[in-house]
Amino acid sequence: MTRREILPGFVSGSDFRAFLALQPEAILIEISGTQGSTPRETGTFMLVSAASLWGTIGGGQFEFIAIGNARELIAGTGGRDVMDIPLGPEIGQCCGGRTQLRFRPVTDAVRDELERRQESEAGRRPEVYVFGAGHVGRALAAALAPLPLSVTVIETRQGELANLPVSTKCRLVPMPEALVKEMSAGAALVILTHDHALDFLIAREALVRTDLAYIGMIGSATKRATFASWLSREAGGERSWLERLTLPIGGSAVKDKRPEVIAAMTAAEILTALAAYRDRSSS
Repeated sequence: MTRREILPGFVSGSDFRAFLALQPEAILIEISGTQGSTPRETGTFMLVSAASLWGTIGGGQFEFIAIGNARELIAGTGGRDVMDIPLGPEIGQCCGGRTQLRFRPVTDAVRDELERRQESEAGRRPEVYVFGAGHVGRALAAALAPLPLSVTVIETRQGELANLPVSTKCRLVPMPEALVKEMSAGAALVILTHDHALDFLIAREALVRTDLAYIGMIGSATKRATFASWLSREAGGERSWLERLTLPIGGSAVKDKRPEVIAAMTAAEILTALAAYRDRSSS
């Protein structure tokens, strides 16, 4: 069997249910154990049908071998229920570790197991709140949608909540700043509204808290200076709070103000901040 025969039809996306609706005969490949350096961790899984793939267990020759084994099981031409694959010169990879794989046909029981796992994982995902669904807000929602995050977009204008990713939660409220108190510790929020005064109100409410992983606001150095002056003069805040505010968002490494570029850079900032918060909380 050639690589071309083994690897047609990769299907991306976060919902395995849509994949199984179109590919009811599939094999679940799950990493059941690892030793040493490996591309993915125990518990990672992917789905393989005769024509398509969903997810990944790490890519490369290692995944190619696993997909071939799964398709042999589907075709009834062989295949194994378990595999132990060394990730070294034997298969043309250099991770150096080993990975054990388990292969199971997707039955109703397996589908229910995956449903429960997805629900459990969704409940543990870090929360990201995007205030404003203008050009950058929509681009950021799209950039965050494939990531293991719980994303909520908050707006005062109902029309702006159209055309957001299906997985994105939406809140239409008259006073967005009041929602900041409801956020869980460790949440991230990004402020991108159409109104600078509203941006400032939301940011002040966020900076009162010291348990948020990331507070970002779109703008410029001038906007940061204006906010700093307003915060200390009129809003009863402290200039030291500004150390916890990322303004402008997206960094300065890429000089490109297109919404999609700002969104990509901001998504990276958010992931970095969430990881740092998790590390601080677990230490």
